[in-house]
Amino acid sequence: MNNSQQRGTSERSQVRRAELIATGRKLFADTSYDALSMDDIAQHAGVAKGLIYYYFKSKRGYYLAVVEDCVAELVARAASDTDLPRGERVRRTVDGYLHYAQTHQGAYRTIVTGGVGSDAEVLAIRDAVREELVRTVAEGAYGTRAVPPLARLALIGWLSGVEGATLDWIAPGRPDPAPGREEVGALLVRTLRATLTVIEEFVPECPAPPPS
Repeated sequence: MNNSQQRGTSERSQVRRAELIATGRKLFADTSYDALSMDDIAQHAGVAKGLIYYYFKSKRGYYLAVVEDCVAELVARAASDTDLPRGERVRRTVDGYLHYAQTHQGAYRTIVTGGVGSDAEVLAIRDAVREELVRTVAEGAYGTRAVPPLARLALIGWLSGVEGATLDWIAPGRPDPAPGREEVGALLVRTLRATLTVIEEFVPECPAPPPS
């Protein structure tokens, strides 16, 4: 097989793997991990079960690949618009986060809650995305991803509140109409600005960015 053929085979392989992950995102958004068998997954994907084992080795490997794909998209959306002024970038980061949660509700719940209960590897993925989002917010607010421990602790606290509020906002069957994304975003940005002001009081080398 020549180089051109190898590249073609590799590209087709990547496309097929991406298609299988896209199927998994839809399935795990509506159905629990334990309720889906590999036969179910293969049937929904329209492929032989062996193909899923070929790419992902096991059902758990497949699930982890789906979670990691969801995480990558969430982080990429939140970290976009890096050339904006700091205050505007903070607002866009929050809006991108909420947009992802609103349009990928099942995936968002999986990321935030840790997926299949006490699975240590899924929880590690969740913790990693939290750290990445805190660094993204810090970079938007301060122009650097590395902040002193006390500032990081405050941002972790804010993000935990964001996760709880967002889960409630997208919860199915809420008795009251949910507020719009713009309103929720404005609320979370205001609480972030309050957090950044408090951080400046305790950590003067981390001044809060001016309002945009």
